[in-house]
Amino acid sequence: MKQVKLWFRQALSCKAKSIESNGSAGCKSMQPAFLLSKIMCFDDLKSCHICPRECGANRVSAPGICGVSGTGVYLTRAALHYWEEPCISGTNGSGTVFFSGCSLHCIYCQNREISVGDAGTMVSVSKLSEIFLSLQERKAHNLNLVTPTHYAPEIIEALTDAKARGLNIPVVYNTGGYEKAETLKMLAPFVDIYLTDFKYLDSSLSKAFSHAEDYPEAAKSALDEMVRQCPECIFGEDGLMKKGVIVRNLLLPGHVKNSKDVVRYVYERYGNRVYQSLMNQYTPIGRFPDFPELERKVTKREYRRLVDYALSLGLENAFIQEGDTQKESFIPPFDGEGVLC
Repeated sequence: MKQVKLWFRQALSCKAKSIESNGSAGCKSMQPAFLLSKIMCFDDLKSCHICPRECGANRVSAPGICGVSGTGVYLTRAALHYWEEPCISGTNGSGTVFFSGCSLHCIYCQNREISVGDAGTMVSVSKLSEIFLSLQERKAHNLNLVTPTHYAPEIIEALTDAKARGLNIPVVYNTGGYEKAETLKMLAPFVDIYLTDFKYLDSSLSKAFSHAEDYPEAAKSALDEMVRQCPECIFGEDGLMKKGVIVRNLLLPGHVKNSKDVVRYVYERYGNRVYQSLMNQYTPIGRFPDFPELERKVTKREYRRLVDYALSLGLENAFIQEGDTQKESFIPPFDGEGVLC
């Protein structure tokens, strides 16, 4: 993934905005959110409304739409990861924790094997806290929580414990963008960087591909809250992000217009205060009789149209991908590394 040159120059000039490694947002006012998370763990999960699905499931005893139930947390991997945006992965890697389960169920999901709720290994909240600390001990640049939404209460509890025991690297909330602002507000004292998808501005596509017609409105509301919490991006002297928002835009084959609309919306609303990541790595995973366009890769011409459009708007803070990324594996083996110990 290549940084647009203007972004790289700006990152190197951010010394005036740099912060100490122990100055993350997670050090502020954790107790109220922790108490709320305890209430959610033992009360709200009996009628779950954490995500926009608001399925109302009693997740203590039965799975919600996310596929998750019980009082533990299912993980499939916790290890250093080197294939995020450069300001996240750096040289040491991002300390990435992959949670199982998902409330979106995109039909083209490349993590399908873990998007079901019972994939991986169930761990306790105390074990989750230990895993967070172990990634810091391995010199991870940050703690990267992938598809974490449905575990927000448990994550808050684990982060509260880990931070009390010395966790001080930035916390990255790596999400599909289908979030409730109310849940994100609970996370405000803990999250330093939002690494969020913005998959659709076309509700007919979100309905067809992710069974979520309300995705555009939910994503807009969620992004507003993310930017409220992180109104500017802050970098260390090493060019690594310490606080901010990155909006990912995965170009789907045959749907350049949707991605253009997302780029325009994000840029017109937030300008260069957020960073946009334009991704061409869509990889077909099977047959889609109703949507044959999803059975092929994105063409170079489609991606070039998107990049050229973004630049024509005046977008400066962006990442672009080069080469045939569909031949590269950005998906690690979900083999329990860092969990089964």
